[in-house]
Amino acid sequence: MKKYNLAVVGVGAVGIEMLRCLRKRHFPINKLRVFARSSRDIKVDGKIYSVKAISPEGFSGIDIALFAGTEGEKGAAVTYAPEAIKRGAVVIDNGADFRMKKGVPLIIPEVNAQDIKNHKGIIANPNCSTIQMVIALSPIHNKLGIKRVIAVTFQAASGAGRAAVEQLKQENSIIASSDYQDLHVDSKNRAMPQQLAYNVFPHIGGFQRGDYTSEEWKMVSETHKIMHDSRIKISATCVRVPVRTGHSEAIYIETKKPASPEMVRSIFFRAKGIKIIDKPQDNLYPLPLDCEGRDEVFIGRIRKDPFINNGLWLWVASDNLLKGAALNAIQIAELLI
Repeated sequence: MKKYNLAVVGVGAVGIEMLRCLRKRHFPINKLRVFARSSRDIKVDGKIYSVKAISPEGFSGIDIALFAGTEGEKGAAVTYAPEAIKRGAVVIDNGADFRMKKGVPLIIPEVNAQDIKNHKGIIANPNCSTIQMVIALSPIHNKLGIKRVIAVTFQAASGAGRAAVEQLKQENSIIASSDYQDLHVDSKNRAMPQQLAYNVFPHIGGFQRGDYTSEEWKMVSETHKIMHDSRIKISATCVRVPVRTGHSEAIYIETKKPASPEMVRSIFFRAKGIKIIDKPQDNLYPLPLDCEGRDEVFIGRIRKDPFINNGLWLWVASDNLLKGAALNAIQIAELLI
């Protein structure tokens, strides 16, 4: 079997999961280079990785470069992805910088694997909330057609990075050791301006057109691009919740053709990357706690709208650091080779 020279850029929550996925899935690696802003050694599941300071020259001889997801003008992808491509690497980027650029495939392997052939050196990984929603929408759309989607997300702290998880831990610790009214966390140590423990807030990303956030617009534009259908009407509200890892979504779908819950379950049963947990009478439905560390997208609470023809509700949960980020990127690399 041919082996490949890989680079992983970033050693935050997603970068660490990328390293885990590469080992778990026995990716055929010849040489592995791990880059960050500064040199150091890190330990992941007992294995020591030597992290080097990122530089353009570091990508020489690299076949595939996995960028863990820093965004914006100061992010690694904007600065170093062109350097990696220039030196012959194919870049798979988990950030938002390239997702909506023309000529950059936005890939979920279970949904639009064929789009990978159109890459010109860079392939984008969709947003975590988009990935699990589209995994659920795609098989229904292929069989029945979808006219409209309304989604409400319940997104874990880890979706905002390791610092947000630490904020949640710190707040929970303070609450456990003192009166709730005395809760105070130094704002300088907060990853988010709002208290996360014992709280939820409908604010992920910056507010944009129509007072929807950037996260909410990502779910619209990325879904349209991945599914090659901008006629689907999509509206979303994205909410941060005090969960460590695992995003959940309540998704309302209006189909073009009549659909029963039984029919939808049958469609999901044959779809890739989906596991059905749908016995609410036995208290069985997807929970983010149960999804942590699992590769699949879990779907339950499949039920018909009693007032709208062709209306359906779904409850969808998945590990946002795995299928929502690192795993999907590694699956893209597997597809590439």
